[in-house]
Amino acid sequence: QVQLVESGGGLVQAGDSLRLSCAASGRTFSSYAMGWFRQAPGKEREFVAVIDWSGGGTYYADSVKGRFTISRVNAKNTVYLQMNALKPEDTAVYYCAADRSFIAIRRGGCDYWGQGTQVTVSS
Repeated sequence: QVQLVESGGGLVQAGDSLRLSCAASGRTFSSYAMGWFRQAPGKEREFVAVIDWSGGGTYYADSVKGRFTISRVNAKNTVYLQMNALKPEDTAVYYCAADRSFIAIRRGGCDYWGQGTQVTVSS
């Protein structure tokens, strides 16, 4: 069982940066791939980024590529999402997710989900 708790959301202006954190419980964190998803009002949840268990492999949605960076510190059981050059269309609830499969996360099927943190970008 893995429990995930996101933090770091807030209200920022377009062009600002924000870093989200996701703290995971359990001693097997390093065996999981980790991902970030987001859901805007009235829209379906969408994939944002994924990182493999070692941190050596990452993949991003085209909409955030070059602006967002996913990273992890296994010793701290934490995964991060650094978001730069934020746009109003990045406004959403951001969710952290865990799965043993990197591919499963890319496809949106994850074993564990956090409760989300709100990010609002004003123009």
